[in-house]
Amino acid sequence: MAKARTTFACQECGYASPKWMGRCPGCGSWNTMVEEREMAARTPGGAMLRRKSQPAATPITRLERRREERMDAGIRELNRVLGGGLVPGSLILVGGDPGIGKSTLLLQTSHRLAARGSAVLYVSGEESAEQLRMRADRLNALDDRLFVVAETDLSAIGSLVEQVRPKLLVIDSIQTVYHPEITSAPGSVAQVRECTGHLMRLAKEQGVTVIIVGHVTKAGAIAGPRLLEHMVDCVLYFEGDRHHAYRILRAVKNRFGSTNEMGVFEMKSDGLAEVANPSEMFLSERPTGVAGSAVAASMEGSRPVLVEVQALVSPSGLATPRRMATGLDHHRVSMILAVLEKRLGMFLQNQDAYVNVVGGVRLYEPAVDLAVAVSVASSFRDRPTGPRDVYVGEVGLTGEVRSVARLEQRLAEARQMGFQNAIVPRKNLRSLTPPEGLKIIGVGSVEEALEVALGGSIG
Repeated sequence: MAKARTTFACQECGYASPKWMGRCPGCGSWNTMVEEREMAARTPGGAMLRRKSQPAATPITRLERRREERMDAGIRELNRVLGGGLVPGSLILVGGDPGIGKSTLLLQTSHRLAARGSAVLYVSGEESAEQLRMRADRLNALDDRLFVVAETDLSAIGSLVEQVRPKLLVIDSIQTVYHPEITSAPGSVAQVRECTGHLMRLAKEQGVTVIIVGHVTKAGAIAGPRLLEHMVDCVLYFEGDRHHAYRILRAVKNRFGSTNEMGVFEMKSDGLAEVANPSEMFLSERPTGVAGSAVAASMEGSRPVLVEVQALVSPSGLATPRRMATGLDHHRVSMILAVLEKRLGMFLQNQDAYVNVVGGVRLYEPAVDLAVAVSVASSFRDRPTGPRDVYVGEVGLTGEVRSVARLEQRLAEARQMGFQNAIVPRKNLRSLTPPEGLKIIGVGSVEEALEVALGGSIG
C-alpha cells in the first residue's frame, strides 16, 4: 500500500535527506533544503514491482532505418544552432537571464511554424492570455493556428495537447508547472523532475516537439536539479547583456547536432532579428591606430567569426595587480600573461591587466590565444597593431605557437572582411591553400608573432 513519506530535498542539486540540514552535503549550499512529501509504493516483502508483460529487446541490426526529419523553425539562426531544425519528438530546454529574450524568440518561432500550417500550443505560467496577445501584437505574431493558454496544471496541459494535437508545445516556464499528485510547491526539485519526465514521455510517445523554458540561478546555471539537463535532448543558452541589443544563442547539449554552433540576434522593437554577418557586427566599431586591439579569427561550430580582442595594461597601485577577463577564460588569460613575462621578459608583475572580447561574445577555443598575447603586448608597449591584420594560433607554455584546425575557413572570412595580413602558426602552412589577396605570415613562437605585429624589440 502507498505511504506518505517526508523528505528534505536541496533545491540546487536535488540531494535528498530524511531530516533537515542547514547546509546541503551534496553541493554545499546553505538553507536550500525544503520539505517535500512523496508517495512511496511498497509491496509485500519488499519485492520489486514488475510489469505483467516484459518488453522485448531487438538487435540493433534489425531496427528499421529512419530518415531524420526536421521542421523548419522559420529562423535560420535557430535552425543553425539546433543542427538543421526542430526534430519531432524532441525535448528542448532554453535557459538565459531574465529579460534576455527567451519568450520573444519562442513566440516568434511559434508564429513561423503556425504560419506554415502547423498547430502550435503556447502554454504560459507567468503571463495571462491577454498579455500574450499584447506581446504577439508587438511582434506581429498572430495566426489562427497558434493556440495560447495560461495554465500551470500538468494534467490540464495534457488534455489541451490531446485536444489541439500540436506539432510544437512551448512551456514557459517549467518552474511554474506542477503535477497535481506531487504535494511540493511548483519549482521544487520533485515538481521539476516529475513534470519534465512527463513532458519527455509525451514528446516521445506522440512525436510532439516540446520546448521548455528554464529559469537560471545567480551563478548563471539553470535552476533546479542537474538531472533536468540530462533528461532533455537539447540545451540552449541565451547569452549577452540585456542592456545591449545583441544576443547570442548557444547549444551546450544537442543529441541531434553539434554543440559548438552559435546564433546571433539583434533585439529590436518588433522582436529578435537575425544577424547574417556576425563578423561585420563585431568589428563595426573597431578603432584604428590605438594600442591594445587585435582581431582574432574564431570558429563557432561551422561558422568562422572575426572578433576584436582588447587589452588594457596599466601600472597598478595595489600589492596584488588586478587580472580581469571578459568573454575569455580567466585562467587562460593568466597563463598567457605568465608566458609573456617568462619567455619574452615583459615585467607585468606590477601591472593591472584587463582583457575584453568586444560585442558580448564568449570565446572558448584556444585559437584566440595569439590575439590575446598580441593585444596585451600592444597595450604594454603602447604600439598599435596593423588595422588589417588578423591573428590565429594557440600559445603553449614554452611560448610556441601551435597549429589550429580549419584555418582555410578562418582565412576566407578574413579576406571577405577586407583583411590583408594573417599571422598564423607556421606548421599550418604545409597543407594550406590561402585565398587570393591575403598575405600569410607563418610564425613559430610568440616572440616572432610580436615582432611581425609590433615591429622592433618587444622585450
